[in-house]
Formats: sequence, structure tokens, C-alpha cells
Amino acid sequence: MRYFITFSYDGTAYHGWQIQPHSVTVQEELQKALSTLMRKPMEVVGAGRTDTGVHARKMIAHFDHDEVVDCPQLVYKLNKLLPRDIAVQHVEPVADDMHARFSAKSRTYHYYVHLDKNPFLRSYSWQVYGNPDFELMNRAARVLMEYKDFTSFSKVNTDTKTNDCTITEARWDRVGEDQWRFTVTANRFLRNMVRAIVGTLMEVGRGRMTIEQLRSVIEAKDRCRAGDSVPGNALFLMEVRY
Repeated sequence: MRYFITFSYDGTAYHGWQIQPHSVTVQEELQKALSTLMRKPMEVVGAGRTDTGVHARKMIAHFDHDEVVDCPQLVYKLNKLLPRDIAVQHVEPVADDMHARFSAKSRTYHYYVHLDKNPFLRSYSWQVYGNPDFELMNRAARVLMEYKDFTSFSKVNTDTKTNDCTITEARWDRVGEDQWRFTVTANRFLRNMVRAIVGTLMEVGRGRMTIEQLRSVIEAKDRCRAGDSVPGNALFLMEVRY
């Protein structure tokens, strides 16, 4: 039988989601806890990969088990065993052909920025210097929905077969005094894509790039043409929809 796990994590202490040699990852911690409880090696497959330091308010992973699982009891036991920065909300049976990654219809990310120095935001938001034009950045963000190929915002030498993504939502919202949030939803994301998009939109907001130049960056399909990647600590995976 196949089961979906819904969970959240603070990614500060982790080198991303995916298991890596000589690095602590979220997938490793979840598999280790599940294997201990099931008393056999277990593998979990996540809805996607998050980079080092990136957080998830709602992540989905699946695992297979040949016996019926007491889901509420498993949630309780996993939360007792997992580190404090990983929390499981639900475990539920799903159809055998459901896949945490390939069955997902969309993912939504939030990226947080603040303008004034604030010791209580620094761990989960990026301090931006100056006064970017967020209205202009919103106009630029809408341009993203006109394109499919986002090679210019992807890490190079990845194992993806296509760099095509369908972005259905991209906007900046004020969420507090001198605090802003970027929301982006797509059917899939490339590695480093959101952070590269935010860095490039900031170039527009600071007057270093026009909207037409943004179009040229996207159409060039060249990562070197886009802006820098912004820090990962301000990025949150918020929703995975099926």
C-alpha cells in the first residue's frame, strides 16, 4: 500500500531535502525515523527538492508498506522520533499509482524580504537595502507567465529533461511595515529557479534592468544573463496540490 506523509520543516540545519553523502538532509531524517518504526529499511519520495536552508510549511512524501498502517499512531510516533525542526501533520493511504512528485499538479513558494534591519526577521527573511520599486517588480513578475522555458533561472548541468514550466501566479504583496512577500505557483520548478527569479526581479526593482531586458534574459536561455540567486533562508515551500 502507498501512503502520503504531510509534514513541515525548518531547513536551517539541513543541506536541503535530498539525501547527500556527508551532509544532513530532511529526507535522511525522515527515512531514518520511518525505518526505525517499521523495523526495516524504508524509502520516502518527496514532492520536490528544496535547497540548503530552504523551509517547507507543507511538504508531501510517499512511502510503500505491505501492511495496513495505523496512521494517527504513526504520526504520533514519528513526531516523537524526529528532530524538533521536522513535524508530521498527516499520514494517509492513497491509490498505488499516486506519486508525491509526478502526481502533483502545482507547487507554491513564498519568498520574504524586509527593508529595515530586524533581528527577529533575519532567520526567515532577506534584508534588502535601498527602496526597490515593488509596483514595477509586480509588472515584471507578470511577464513570467508569458513564458515556458526558464533555462535562464536554472542551475546548470542538472539532470532534468526539460526546462519548461507553467507559472500561473507570480506577485509581490506587502505583508507588514517594510515587509514584502513574493508568491509564485507553477506546475514544476527547476533547481534554484525561485531564488534566481527573485534576484532578477530585484534588479528590475532597483532600476538596473528594464522589463524589456527581463524578456531578453528569459529568451536568452542563459543563466549568466539573469540576476544573482538570493539567500535560501527566506524561501518557503507553502503548498503542493494534487
